[in-house]
Amino acid sequence: MNTPPPPSVSHTHLLRFTADAGTADAVAAAIGEGGGRVMARSVQHDHHEVTVRAGDADHARTLAARVAEVLGTEPADVDVVMDRHHGGKLRVTSTSAVETLEDLAYVYTPGVARPCLEIAADPARAYDLTIKRNAVAVVSDGSAVLGLGDIGPLAAMPVMEGKAMLMRDLAGVDAYPICLDERDPDRLVDMIAALSVGFGGINLEDISAPRCFEVEGKLRQRVGIPVFHDDQHGTAVVVLAALINAAAVVGKDLAGLHVVVQGIGAAGIAVANLLMSAGVRDVIGVDRDGIVTARRKDARDPIFRRFGKQTNPRDLRGGQDVALEGADVFIGLSAGNTLPREAVASMAPDPIVFAMANPTPEIDPDVAREVAAVVATGRSDHPNQINNVLCFPGLFRGLLDARASAVTEEVKLAAARAIAGMVHPDERAADHIIPSPLDRRVVPAVAAAVAAASTGLQGAAG
Repeated sequence: MNTPPPPSVSHTHLLRFTADAGTADAVAAAIGEGGGRVMARSVQHDHHEVTVRAGDADHARTLAARVAEVLGTEPADVDVVMDRHHGGKLRVTSTSAVETLEDLAYVYTPGVARPCLEIAADPARAYDLTIKRNAVAVVSDGSAVLGLGDIGPLAAMPVMEGKAMLMRDLAGVDAYPICLDERDPDRLVDMIAALSVGFGGINLEDISAPRCFEVEGKLRQRVGIPVFHDDQHGTAVVVLAALINAAAVVGKDLAGLHVVVQGIGAAGIAVANLLMSAGVRDVIGVDRDGIVTARRKDARDPIFRRFGKQTNPRDLRGGQDVALEGADVFIGLSAGNTLPREAVASMAPDPIVFAMANPTPEIDPDVAREVAAVVATGRSDHPNQINNVLCFPGLFRGLLDARASAVTEEVKLAAARAIAGMVHPDERAADHIIPSPLDRRVVPAVAAAVAAASTGLQGAAG
């Protein structure tokens, strides 16, 4: 049975119509014959509802026309994805009712003067008397939205809303989507630093490399609250968690792994750095021009040069084929269909392949499983989904609970180990190296580990 295309490239529609059971069956058959997928069917009092997955907008229109032909009339048609985003995915609610003039006096003038004066005398009291104690700013300039590229700050808002919604629903964190129309790194840092005073943490998102490194680094020096670029470090944390369990499945130690990271952007560099912090000694970076070295002619960027110096301890030269021969692990953060089957076959026995490009992985997961011992992707329609939602809600919950002032390497390692620990050793298997993104045990486990690792990192109110 063919799996439906993922929501990022498909259209899911809910069709409502009145008909007898036989006609409803004919509708479902017409959808299947037209190449669509019936995801669900139900009868609601006087009408039928059919949820249909189509490949794209044109395909959805074609399927709707086929259904109309069967019914003799147009069905009610709801675009499920767009409907879920209608009006936005967040709202602000108050914690104190205002029903009387006395209530108004307590929460606003004149009563509000007292907490203001308390904070003026002791800024740390903001954590007790304002939303700062539970507030995270999700900040982007829309320059590198996953799978979409540079779409600008306004078009990036649904992504930031989604991240904020997940923090609220999974971890009880009040997160706010903030999209800034600014591309100059220094001015962007100034803007974020200026607004940071009301927040307990900053989650940077979808800012293009190499600007993202500069923005994150300068912000960490400017503000007294945790700054976390999820595209870099969230990805790295979840990759490390998955690799801990994958290595255990194939009976190999992290320290002895030969790891190839393909795609040396923000995520690739962060993944390599965290793996080395976890004890992996042999990491090689590969991009479209081959193995990354500090002496490569195109190694002009200081971050790129530093990466070249810190990796590739055997000083290999050449392309992807040279890097992968005899390697234990492939981690793909690049582009679809860039890892040939024969390259995986050239790896060490029981190779581990994390093909994480979205929506099309570096290698088809079914093909990869023919030659690899463990395969993971970034997709929800295959086992072992490496999804950042396993990290950032619990991580910020723990940082806020500890009133931490920074995100250290030990904090990230603690988060990765906590995620990995959600898969019991008796449950580890080639198709189960990472918990589900919806496993409600993950957030409290990550939060507790992060809070413990943040001991001693408490700072001023910011």
